Amino acid sequence: MSSENKMMMGKGEFFKIRELVLDTWETGRDVKDIDEGIHYQLAMPETKSFSKAMIEADRAGKVLIQPRAGVVLPEDHIRLLQYLQAEADLLPTTIDAYTRQNQYREAGNGIQRSQKAGKSLLNGFPAVNHGLKICRNIIESVDKPVEVRHGTPDARLLAEISLAAGFTSFEGGGISYNIPYTKKVPIEQSIRDWQYVDRLIGIYEEAGIRINREPFGPLSGTLVPPFVSNSVAIIEGLLALEQGVKSITLGYGQAGNLVQDIAALTSLRELAHDYFNAAGFEDYELTTVFHQWMGGFPEDEARAFAVISWGSVAAALGKATKVIVKTPHEAMGIPTKEANLQGLKNTRQIISMLADQVYPENGELAQEINIVKRETTTIVDNVIRLGAGNIADGVSRALRAGIIDIPFAPSIFNPGRMFPIRDNNGAVRIFEKGGVPLPDDIMDFHRAKVAERAAFEKRKPAFQMVVDDIYAISKGKLVGRPR
Repeated sequence: MSSENKMMMGKGEFFKIRELVLDTWETGRDVKDIDEGIHYQLAMPETKSFSKAMIEADRAGKVLIQPRAGVVLPEDHIRLLQYLQAEADLLPTTIDAYTRQNQYREAGNGIQRSQKAGKSLLNGFPAVNHGLKICRNIIESVDKPVEVRHGTPDARLLAEISLAAGFTSFEGGGISYNIPYTKKVPIEQSIRDWQYVDRLIGIYEEAGIRINREPFGPLSGTLVPPFVSNSVAIIEGLLALEQGVKSITLGYGQAGNLVQDIAALTSLRELAHDYFNAAGFEDYELTTVFHQWMGGFPEDEARAFAVISWGSVAAALGKATKVIVKTPHEAMGIPTKEANLQGLKNTRQIISMLADQVYPENGELAQEINIVKRETTTIVDNVIRLGAGNIADGVSRALRAGIIDIPFAPSIFNPGRMFPIRDNNGAVRIFEKGGVPLPDDIMDFHRAKVAERAAFEKRKPAFQMVVDDIYAISKGKLVGRPR
């Protein structure tokens, strides 16, 4: 699709908004010359290009591994990334919670407290407060590509500073970093703010710089049916492509049933190509990311390693391009660097052992792929129809109608009427569909699967099953069986 795409934000509008964005906090003044950031990126070695690493791995059938990591003090953050890069293929910079909510003054106070204490008192790296020079020190101190991982409804200033500093991948989206993360941010506002982020990346692209974009796949991370996360991923991919983004990594969070997880990854990739091409986009690179289990972890480290290993198996057999790795300290809070490295080594071992193995095609897998595809197309087609050519409008209308419904999301703009549940084999099914317009035969399939579990457990289908499922893995099970 050409740069004349009618949904692309015009440069005049973009640069008018940009003046206001850069005045949000004092460090914005250091990136006012957008050409300076572009020239810095152009001078960087290809070994630090996230998009290049991803597409080359995808073409080679290789699964890359990436940790989560971020601490408040720059010197500590550099040491942490240098420690992890020996095992990781790709590096992160996880942003702190204050910055995610654009509370830069509070983030600054956290930096001062951390400096006095000599340790990190925030849950991530406050990139906006540290500003351009320090962020460039991060990039120049490591050898691998670095991605910004955060959780920010309005990530415009964060994107401006981090891209000018040399970060080559940026996570998130107007749906995935709003509805599962915040309570009162209107969807129209977050989508518009993320259109700015994607247009910024499109401007870098026009200058010859490929920045990878990664919508956040796991959403709320709690019993999310594959079609829900796949729908959001495809929609956010379309929104990014509209603004000139060329490198897209669509994500999926582990649900736990191996067949369903492989089906979800397979259908995500195939449907994304279908929808991107149907919208007229051809010049893009599509890769995938698999997130290891995002729910509650066992406190016992040995048991936690089993959960990490199971996620690694699903990522390998599902042929993800990248896997986001958890640690054996997930149940305890922020992990030590040693625990983080252990998670990477554990994942590397599993990925390597399964590199030459293929999950066999079978009737059960084919059925799951078909179901996920039909469910996903139902949602995406309705969003496209409601938008009448404008995906952003379609999203807001679909949320109001209950067509998009993300389980257990805190946003007041999320319908919250659809409830998932596991079946007897641990696959995520639908207990209550709310306003989601799933076909009758698909709902009959879900009800039959839920009834099969209920009969096995000798209890009636009830919301208590959903509650039991939420805590099951932390208690050593996948399905929340009655005691």
